Amino acid sequence: MSIRNLDDLLAEGVSGRRVLVRADLNVPLDKETGAITDDGRIRAVLPTLTALRDAGAAVVVCSHLGRPKGAPDPKYSLAPVATRLGELLDSPVAFAADTVGESARKTVEGLGDGQVALLENLRFNPGETSKDDAERGAFADQLAALAVAYVDDAFGAVHRKHASVHDVPARLPHVAGRLVLREVEVLARLRHEPDRPYVVVLGGSKVSDKLAVIEALLPTVDKLLIGGGMCFTFLRAQGHEVGKSLLEEEMVDTCRELLERGAGRIVLPVDVVAATEFSADAEYDTVPVDQIPADRLGLDIGPRTVAEFAEAVGTARTVFWNGPMGVFELAPFAAGTRGVAEAITGVKGFTVVGGGDSAAAVRALGLDESSFGHISTGGGASLEYLEGKALPGILALEQ
Repeated sequence: MSIRNLDDLLAEGVSGRRVLVRADLNVPLDKETGAITDDGRIRAVLPTLTALRDAGAAVVVCSHLGRPKGAPDPKYSLAPVATRLGELLDSPVAFAADTVGESARKTVEGLGDGQVALLENLRFNPGETSKDDAERGAFADQLAALAVAYVDDAFGAVHRKHASVHDVPARLPHVAGRLVLREVEVLARLRHEPDRPYVVVLGGSKVSDKLAVIEALLPTVDKLLIGGGMCFTFLRAQGHEVGKSLLEEEMVDTCRELLERGAGRIVLPVDVVAATEFSADAEYDTVPVDQIPADRLGLDIGPRTVAEFAEAVGTARTVFWNGPMGVFELAPFAAGTRGVAEAITGVKGFTVVGGGDSAAAVRALGLDESSFGHISTGGGASLEYLEGKALPGILALEQ
């Protein structure tokens, strides 16, 4: 991969120059208070921002948050992120009330050397996500006019063909930030040269969301452990009744074919926690997978499955984990995810948490982040990279 990185830009000198940093500050916010509930993605970009600030650059940060409809929406404002970013940098962060309008221009022009500003949500502008090249390009022109160099440190967005990710690099000297460089190095290691045994743990809701990565990984893994809601479609493919559990009926035949191709390598749960309803207050029991009551739904893997998954993980030299084993947000159904995660922390090898809900679970369950080799900031991006897809943001940096 021939991508210039942040050190190349710093070596050229950035003091007194405005540098545009595409970050991924798409943090979860409390629906009632608007408070940030997990600042992991903000902390992930700090090494790049600190290096630029310390080198005397005027740093202009841009990001998306949520999925607004191409127009300003207060519930998706990055204002609370600017406050938290300033706290983590231990210096004020100027906040522009728009992205490329008057507020952005005045805020950027007012930056001194070593100061940082954050622009309002990129997706408040329809040009950011437009599928029309001209509309997207026009927005990219406006963004690029704010700086003289560009740094992409938003790995969680590199799989999107958006203006700030794909089009701006064509308009400015561009480099990969510390985070993007690390993410690509780690995932390339998984894709091309994993130490063996190589064990992958996949969870999450739907088989359809993970089908491409399962097909890409199946020829290379030694064990593929499947939990989460997606396991019930595989269990149905084995002939088990799954009660009211999440089921993609149209994927049953596909799962049956995958089980045949992955015989001896795909490992499914042997017991699950089945509840009367999707609620922390629901009645629940642990049952074998061939005895799930018709009126219950599985919300977690059971303790026997945790033990079997932990044993498989314990033999590994490389582990990739993407997707929770159950509804970890509800206390009665968090044990499966916690048990598997704790087993991964004990691996005497290289471990990668594939972003998204997995990374959120690590923090929500109070696990020691340093116990994992790498925690990705991009769930979708990491999966698409492992599938072998060409990622628009990476291609743009290579050109």
